[in-house]
Amino acid sequence: MIESSFVQPAVPKFDGYYDHWAMLMENFLRSKEYWGLVENGVPAVAEGVVLTDVQRKHIEDQQLKDLKAKNYLFQALDRFILETILNKKTTKDIWDSMKQKFQGTTRVKRGNLQALRKEFEILHMKLGETVNEYFSRTLAIANKMKANGEDKGNTAVVEKILRSMTSKFDYVVCSIEESKDLDTLTIYELQSSLFVHEQRMTSHVLEEETGFKSYSWKSLWKQMSWSRKL
Repeated sequence: MIESSFVQPAVPKFDGYYDHWAMLMENFLRSKEYWGLVENGVPAVAEGVVLTDVQRKHIEDQQLKDLKAKNYLFQALDRFILETILNKKTTKDIWDSMKQKFQGTTRVKRGNLQALRKEFEILHMKLGETVNEYFSRTLAIANKMKANGEDKGNTAVVEKILRSMTSKFDYVVCSIEESKDLDTLTIYELQSSLFVHEQRMTSHVLEEETGFKSYSWKSLWKQMSWSRKL
């Protein structure tokens, strides 16, 4: 039997940013065809109603799907949050409870934004950090700010990155600022330009190291040859 190479998508973990998590989790549950259980819940049967075999089978199928959907929600939440929803019986109950508890109120979002603005303000590329790593870190903060109601916009992120690169990028940063219109330069175009420059620098360092090693061996060989002659 040939094993499938298809990788199952990971369950989005709740990290405290409800709006962002809810968007990811909704998409995940939709991909599993469980979202209807969040919107409509499990069908309830009125007391005294006699079901047909088809109706009974449909309800049993929905109940099984609800258990599976609940399991995904349980995987997304940590133990402390789970303890607050243990009495919730259905997927819809859990979802509604999470929304009520964690969907950002104006005050909560304002507090989050203050912390994120400070984090964005002091953000700088670290020594040894790659271009792609720094862009990922910057965009993660910008996306969290957007989830809390403030969109930094393309130009602000581009300018922030250019101001906060390490000194080895000074030349290419100046070149970009002089030759590009920062109002139209996209984040991904900037990332591509800086990445290419980074690769060139890495290549030059490797060439220099290889040349130095080659020179060192030649020098050592000459010294050994002269020693033998003496």
